[in-house]
Amino acid sequence: MKTRKFVAAMLALVMMLGLCSCASADEAIKIGVIGPMTGGAAVYGNAVAYGAQIAVDEINALGGIQLALDVQDDEHDPEKGVNAFNAVLDNGAQMILGTVTTAPCIAVAAEAYEERVFMLTPSASSTKVIEGRDNVYQVCFTDPAQGAASAQYIFDNKLGTKVGIIYNNGSDYSVGIYQTFIEKAKELGLEVVAEPTFSSEDNADFSVQVAACKDNGADVVFLPIYYTPASLILAQAKSVEYAPTFFGVDGMDGILTLEGFDKTLAEGVMLLTPFSADAEDEQTKNFVAKYQEKHGEVPNQFAADAYDGVYALYQAIQNAGITADTEYADACELLIAEMQKIEVAGLTGTMTWAATGEVTKTPTAVVIENGVYVGVK
Repeated sequence: MKTRKFVAAMLALVMMLGLCSCASADEAIKIGVIGPMTGGAAVYGNAVAYGAQIAVDEINALGGIQLALDVQDDEHDPEKGVNAFNAVLDNGAQMILGTVTTAPCIAVAAEAYEERVFMLTPSASSTKVIEGRDNVYQVCFTDPAQGAASAQYIFDNKLGTKVGIIYNNGSDYSVGIYQTFIEKAKELGLEVVAEPTFSSEDNADFSVQVAACKDNGADVVFLPIYYTPASLILAQAKSVEYAPTFFGVDGMDGILTLEGFDKTLAEGVMLLTPFSADAEDEQTKNFVAKYQEKHGEVPNQFAADAYDGVYALYQAIQNAGITADTEYADACELLIAEMQKIEVAGLTGTMTWAATGEVTKTPTAVVIENGVYVGVK
């Protein structure tokens, strides 16, 4: 941080000496956005970038505080995430909306803690992201919250009597949700009959995992995984005429926009999410209309989380008196204090934050019908 401050001070001195008669060309508060804009997880990263930009455009149209985004691609890779972190800071970012996926976010959060840069991740849900870091906050539910809430929903709504779980044992995200789901299922008396696993997002054959659930009579299959392996599991299940109720979490949001995916495979799939694009409130309808106009598709939860994240930062920035001249380390301490005071009524619910960085809001469920998400009443 000392090196960055020295460089910034030297640049400021040069500007004062050589350009003192010129006004600054950029008076906006700068927010770095880090996520997978290319590669297998690009559906998530692009949704975050698009949703965040809609919020920024709305805020800037109000006058007063102006915001600017610097979007950097981490390709869902921790090392590239750190490179992106360094890039946004070198470009003048004062805070970060990101990163989008868990593994890069854990790596970047460690760097941000040392540098004292405030981070608000829209969608990295592992508790490892926030543990021991007072400067990292989440818009999304933590993995434990998703796992427990999913088990509770399956139990309360009597979706089935025997549960199979297919999870990625090489993913902190998947393992975290799986563990709390199992704990809650035992507490509720749900019968878990199969727990097949895999170890890589690149896994292409799920015949063994699907067979384990089918052979053990699972009428509900819980998928605490990302949408790419989920799409292959749905295809494999259809090929063997296995049709349980599939139930996922936020990592499955985006499956309908996966290139080449047959949407009929997802008919009846349920997932736990704080956002439903078919909601009738004016805030959601306006957001969905703007998103569809700009990008030609229905926004997913990641877009909504990012939109809410920008508004949370905006409210905290206003309350803290942060300006375009505030150094990122100073902004960090101000935002930490303000995030614990604010309440944001967003697309994904009314949110408050604990000192741990964990958000409080209420999850809901959606079901895929005719190729679109429909809120479960």
